[in-house]
Amino acid sequence: MNKVLMLAGLCGILTYASCKTETQEKEVESKLQVTSPLKKDTSIIKEYVSQVRAIRHIELRAQEKGYLQKIYVDEGQFVKQGQLLFQIMPTVYQAELQKAEAEVKFEEIEYQNTKKLSDGNVVSPNETAMAKAKLDKAKAEVALMQVHLQFTEIKAPFDGIIDQFMVKQGSLVDEGALLSNLSDNSKMWVYFNVPEAEYLNYKAKAEGKEDVPVKLMMANKELFPYPGVVETIEADFDNATGNIPFRATFPNPKGLLRHGETGNIEMEVPMKNALIIPQKATFEILDKKYVFIVDKDNKVRSREITIAADMPDLYIVSAGITENDKILLEGLRKVKDNDHISYDFKDPKAVIASLTLPAE
Repeated sequence: MNKVLMLAGLCGILTYASCKTETQEKEVESKLQVTSPLKKDTSIIKEYVSQVRAIRHIELRAQEKGYLQKIYVDEGQFVKQGQLLFQIMPTVYQAELQKAEAEVKFEEIEYQNTKKLSDGNVVSPNETAMAKAKLDKAKAEVALMQVHLQFTEIKAPFDGIIDQFMVKQGSLVDEGALLSNLSDNSKMWVYFNVPEAEYLNYKAKAEGKEDVPVKLMMANKELFPYPGVVETIEADFDNATGNIPFRATFPNPKGLLRHGETGNIEMEVPMKNALIIPQKATFEILDKKYVFIVDKDNKVRSREITIAADMPDLYIVSAGITENDKILLEGLRKVKDNDHISYDFKDPKAVIASLTLPAE
């Protein structure tokens, strides 16, 4: 009987010691780190869907009706200013020019004869004036026929790249028919739409600066190697979307960019009085972001937040918390709503400094 009591007492002592040890370990583990949001002016890299356009992209059209006699270039070929591209059969216009030149010779003879008669007072000066007018009219017809003949040759108005042919050699084309397009890709215009609030931030930062640099992320997710600058902002906002179009200009020395490409513009956007928290201080439930707020009784409570922008390791918060709130920094999986914790407070400046934040 005594042995049984001794064993029972020993078990009780061991159980108490074990429980005490577990309690002490739990208290150590519950010592968590807490911080507050940092309010600071900063900037983020914002992406905007963009359209790439050549600085000059024109249609090449037939200026006279006729058969397309010759094509001197190929699709996708680089051509020089003044280079002959297309030839519309000139036979009719050559014949009309010859006819007009013959008319000039005839009127020239008529004028000279009339002038001699006028000098001898055989005919009146009005007859001479009439003959001179007919000669001038004939010369004007020659000039007109020369223009028509020149129009049968379509030449490149500037250096560029020929697009797809809309007609084939031998086709009968009407005046104004589209033959192809020509693109000057030496520089590219990239258009993108900016929301009103970001436009206002941009204008505040760009005050006094001539050009604001931007980068272009191409469709293959690689950065275009040459930076561009924002040169133009259109006059009006689109009331339906609340956006205003920007235009950036990029050099294109190797011709990598082509008219009609797409991509994303990367532009640095200033954020005034941004509320910044570490990403690791948040958790997600059904696509919504939350943090644990520590109240005055040292109890944690989850609170939904709205993310305005994200940076490496950081979020900028637009709603849900203030700079005076205390948020749980680590151990988010160890707690639940209304848990009482003990914590160490870490200065938000030190916390953010250990992460990534663009300098102002």
